[in-house]
Amino acid sequence: MELGWSKLTLGDVATRAGVAKTTLYRRWAGKNELVVDAVAELFDELRLPDCGTLAADIEGVVLQFAAILARPEAKSGLMAVVAESVRDDALRERIRASIVDRQKRLVLEGRARAQARGELPPADPEETARTVDLIFDMVAGTVVHRTLVSARPADEVWVRGFTRLLLQGLTATT
Repeated sequence: MELGWSKLTLGDVATRAGVAKTTLYRRWAGKNELVVDAVAELFDELRLPDCGTLAADIEGVVLQFAAILARPEAKSGLMAVVAESVRDDALRERIRASIVDRQKRLVLEGRARAQARGELPPADPEETARTVDLIFDMVAGTVVHRTLVSARPADEVWVRGFTRLLLQGLTATT
């Protein structure tokens, strides 16, 4: 992504990776698909830590997320494909399927763990389905905006305040 989105080609990627272009084209139709999959792999590194409380678990995963977003390849890759997806519905759907939907596992895991600890009451499946998207969007949207749009750090102090505010909303509605 050092070349910028408009100049990036699979040929450049193949040269840098030391493989034939045909190797890349067997797996990806073009740069959109390749970059989405590369960014998705970065986000697949996220793990919900078991720190003993829902608040500490959220803080841990948000700090991991911010650290990934601080990496140049994640920052440039994510911003490029999101910008390009404004004009490309298929790309937007690929982002949703490959990145967003895969990471919602963290919300489900955190909710289940907090319920097992007694921090959140059991929820019916309909309510869980409605809130998973909302919770994910609140966390991901806020952290992406903070780090990439506003170019401000998501450090421990900020993450602690964000988590406290998020949990006030979660416990008020459950």
